[in-house]
This record gives sequence, C-alpha cells and structure tokens, in this order.
Amino acid sequence: FNYSLGYPNDMLPACKIEVPERLTVSHEALVKSGLADRCVSIPVREATEADILLVHSEDYLEAVKKTPFMTLEDLKEFTLQYGDVYFHPNIYHCAKLAAGAALQLVDSVMTGKVRNGMALVRPPGHHSMRSAANGFCVFNNVAIAALYAKQKHGAKRVLIVDWDVHHGQGVQYSFEDDPSVLYFSWHRYEHQKFWPNLKESDYDSVGKGKGAGFNVNVPWNKVGMKNSDYLSVFCHVLLPVAYEFCPDLVLVCAGFDSAIGDPEGEMCASPDIFAHLTHLLMNLAGGKLCAVLEGGYNLTSLPQSVCQTVQTLLGDPAPLPVNLDGPCQRSVSSSVRFMSQMCVCDFVMKVNYIFLFSAHSSLFTVFDQLIGCTGPEKSVEEKVWPEPSKRVAPPVRTAAILPNGVSCPDGCKRFSSSEDPDPVIVNKLRYGAVAVCFMCSACVCLVKKTDVNTSHVRLFVLPQGCSDVSGFIQAVLGLLLPLGYEYDPSLVLLVRAPESGLSDSVWQQLTGLLQGLAQGHTLVLMQV
Repeated sequence: FNYSLGYPNDMLPACKIEVPERLTVSHEALVKSGLADRCVSIPVREATEADILLVHSEDYLEAVKKTPFMTLEDLKEFTLQYGDVYFHPNIYHCAKLAAGAALQLVDSVMTGKVRNGMALVRPPGHHSMRSAANGFCVFNNVAIAALYAKQKHGAKRVLIVDWDVHHGQGVQYSFEDDPSVLYFSWHRYEHQKFWPNLKESDYDSVGKGKGAGFNVNVPWNKVGMKNSDYLSVFCHVLLPVAYEFCPDLVLVCAGFDSAIGDPEGEMCASPDIFAHLTHLLMNLAGGKLCAVLEGGYNLTSLPQSVCQTVQTLLGDPAPLPVNLDGPCQRSVSSSVRFMSQMCVCDFVMKVNYIFLFSAHSSLFTVFDQLIGCTGPEKSVEEKVWPEPSKRVAPPVRTAAILPNGVSCPDGCKRFSSSEDPDPVIVNKLRYGAVAVCFMCSACVCLVKKTDVNTSHVRLFVLPQGCSDVSGFIQAVLGLLLPLGYEYDPSLVLLVRAPESGLSDSVWQQLTGLLQGLAQGHTLVLMQV
C-alpha cells in the first residue's frame, strides 16, 4: 500500500485562534509512531493562478494577491470584508501551498505513483467560496482538487466526503449544480444555531438543476454524537449513495474537530472511528483516496485521529471498534430526514431491499435494533477518553491455499494443498488470532426454501439467475455491516460457492468491506 504525505513547513505562520500547533503536533505524532517513515513524502508546490481560478473568481484572486504588500491596518480592514478569517502578510503564499499540496497528492494518486494519501495543510479550505474567504479558509483546497482531477486526469465522477464538524458550504456552493461531483457532509447544525448558521446546511439542500440529488447533508441537531452515530450514517446514508455514484476518485475534507474533546465540535466520537471510516471509503474508486486536513483544534485527539487515518491508508488492519451502543435518536432522525429527500441513487424508493426469510415485519425489527436508541446519551462534558490501542499488522498479511497448478496472486504466501505448511509460517498466521465459541454469520446464497431458523444466522436471498446485485450491495451496507459492527466478531468467515451468482468485483467489495471487522482476521473459503 503506497501512501503519500504532504507537509510543507511554510504553512506554519501564527494565527492563535486557529491553533497553528495542530499541524506540527500531527506531523510529530506520525514521526513518533513510525508512520511517517512508511510514507512517501511528496514535494509540495504552490497552486498556480490557473489552478485557483478553477474555483475562485479573478477579482477575488487579485484581491488576495495584494495582501503581502498591505500594512497591518490595511490587512485588518481587508479582513472585515469576510467572515471569521484572519489575514497576515504570508497568507497568500500559505494558501497557495495548501492548495498545491492537495493537487500534488491528486497527481500522485491518479497517475498510480501512490495508492492513496493525506495532505497536512493549513489554512484549511472547505468554507472558502468563489469570491470570499470564510472560516479560516482562503482557497478551497478540495474543490480545486476535484476540478483539477476532472480537467487534468479525466476523472468522470468525484466523491467528496466532508467529516469536519462544520458544514463546508464553500464546497457545496461550488458543485450544487454539477452532477459529476457528489458532496456529502455531516455537521453540527442545531437547527441553524451553529456556525455557519445557513439554511443551505440543512438536509433539504440537495443540489440544483442537473446537480439535484448530488448534494447530501446530514445535520446534527445535537452535540455528543458517538462512534455508533458516525457508522450508522456511513452505512445507511453515505455508502449506498456512493456505491451507486461509482466515483473515480474520493476526496476527504478531513476535519477532526468532529472527534472527542474538540472545543468546536463537542462530539464524543473516539479517534479510532476514523480508521473505520477511512477503511470503508478505501473500497471505492479502486482505492484512489486523497484526504486533506481541514479543522481540528484539540491537540490530543487531533494527532490521534490523524494517525488512525494514516495507518489505515497504509493498509494496516482496522482496530477493534469501541463504544458501539447504537446510534442516538437524533442521529436516526437526521438520517431519516435525508432519506425523505431526493438523492442521487434514490435508494429509499427504488432499491428492492433484500428480504429476510421471515415476515417483512422482521426486517423492520432488525432495523429497529440496529439504528434505534439503546440507552441514555452521555454528557458532552465527558472529555476523557483512552488513548487508541496500538495497532500491529501481522507479519504475514494474506495467505492462500490453492490447488497445485494454480498461480498464486501477488502478495500472497503459497501453501501446497498436499503438504503441511512451514510451522514458522503457521505461527505467524496465528499471530493475534482469537478463537471464538460461536459465530454470528450472514449467508448470501441461492435458495428455494426459506424455512431456515437459527438464532445466529441471517439469511439473504438472491433469486436464481439474477444478474442485478445492487440490492445485495444495499443489504451488505445497510444490514450486514451494522450487524457485524454491533456483534464485534473475532473472525469473519466467508464462503464463496460456484453458484453464488456474485461477480468478482462484487465479491471483492464484500471481502474488502468486511475486513474492517475483527481487526482484519478474515478466512475465505472458495468452493470450486
């Protein structure tokens, strides 16, 4: 897994309220953990004027270009034109570096030099609009990167996932009429009482004209959202839409003010949840994913979250999920309100859900269990959380037992089916494995009888001869994944039979998604 890291030292001028130390502590955490040594460092360039003009107006660019030559009083007066942003003589240079770092990362990923990457930049960008700075943002780094990927690398569809705690209205405005860019944002909203206090940040802003349905807002109307809430929205809202959209590139507005302890977000999601969110996104676009730092102002949870994201990009197994006790009712309400609006895949109305073998009412029983509120919400003032557990990748990541004469896939160890494997290799494969007394499984198969009755098996049915497996993908995302995260298994066992009817690409997606469970401990049996 190739990974790139963009981190220009020039982007460190002081701006106290925006916590400039957040960039240095994030990089120091990557160095201390050894993750930086595993990364490919990409040289950073300034974005050109042509790059910036992909998103911003010429008048705005010319105005910002004058800031290096302004006096302190001129800068103060210039700043008053915009909302919640601070200019200093070096801001133009810093903003060009931030945008340029994102573009260099896109170049490296789209040309195959690296598989994915993260750019640690400041100033952030997702609030910046066509002709206005806003919210600490000067140039819209991710919006520029999306249009750059389309223009230079021929990307047909770009997915932008904004998990910052603030709504990235600048990104939304840039693409609200563009069906080739799908923008998803969850954000603290509180019925328009939280900054940026825009009606357009609500769930019913779905895009305009040809872009209607390609803007997805999930507004949080209460603080204290937890890991369960984040996973629930990913599984039930974002991923079904994203899979139908089928992007060529995934860009992440990686704001970690949505993590626990952040004074802006006041959320309760632990840093390790970003490992799981990243893993779920890596199965899209052939793994082409570029994360660009946005917000994050707690100097403890921020570097922890950055490290969790980077380690997942490097291909290490995701950590065991913690504190998954069911999403709160406010989270469910936000998801349901979105589902009532027109969206790109219209999956609420069109997708034929996979039916359980029992009565239709059982499906709603399962959904009630998965997305219902299972307990009292914790106080948002609880700001103490354990440091994420150390994630150790096994010495042998993947092993394959194949019949003689069958070529071994790249990256796999070969075992002969007719001889015992080397004991040393066996011990390595056992590294970190945990035995379980019983297993929660989901069976996807071709059946005629539907009278299966067992307490630990959920049966999903694909009609024989059915070539449309979109419903199957929806069931995996909306039911199997939440069920798996709720159960928290120590091992995932997958069996593929010749008559399964699943194509190689769908099977690849299934195995990839489920590797986020059980710390990646996955056993696949291929029946021939």
